[in-house]
Amino acid sequence: MNAYQKSKLNSVKRGAIRATYDVEKIHTILDAGFIGYVGYVFQGKAITIPMAYGRKDNTIILHGSHANRMLTSLLEAKEMSMTVMHLDALVLARSGFHHSVNYRSATLFGRVRKVANKKEKNDLLFYFMEHMMKGRWDGIREMNTAEFDRTLVVEMTIETASAKIRDVGVADEPEDYELDVWAGLMPIKQVAEYPIADKGKPEQMEIPKHILDYYEQNK
Repeated sequence: MNAYQKSKLNSVKRGAIRATYDVEKIHTILDAGFIGYVGYVFQGKAITIPMAYGRKDNTIILHGSHANRMLTSLLEAKEMSMTVMHLDALVLARSGFHHSVNYRSATLFGRVRKVANKKEKNDLLFYFMEHMMKGRWDGIREMNTAEFDRTLVVEMTIETASAKIRDVGVADEPEDYELDVWAGLMPIKQVAEYPIADKGKPEQMEIPKHILDYYEQNK
């Protein structure tokens, strides 16, 4: 599948010219982030919270404790939606009406399930960790039985999705371009700063290559 089919659920209505349903482009937006905003209903109330995630192919991996009300609510509903968004620039126009932002966002819809099989659960935790930082899984100790058993893993299969991207400059009224008002873009990006060792042994250790690689790629 190269693109998600448009439907009433995933169709972008406002600013549809900026919409894309291309699977690869949506995966690129997901892979550029680590935090998604998950919506769910708890005791009849709508709640949205940020949640760390991992991606494996066409699935999203979430994890938490077995008492996590968001995860248990999602499992009860058997479906979920999640949005990932990256702010790339403030668009400073000549009028307040035309101020905007440049961004990349993806909204996902799909079914969810609890991962009970131990091997599959361990594999998905690997993908979650590798999504956070490639190479990190092999640089840490293995989870013990108590930690593993206390961890609830939920997998979302993406059934449909859409993305919306704005990556252009100011769009002012034609008559405003001669005004003595500064207009343009204020680029914004998230960067990694140099790693800070924890107290104790890490202060005397060399920083692992996978951490320095992440720093070099994101500084």
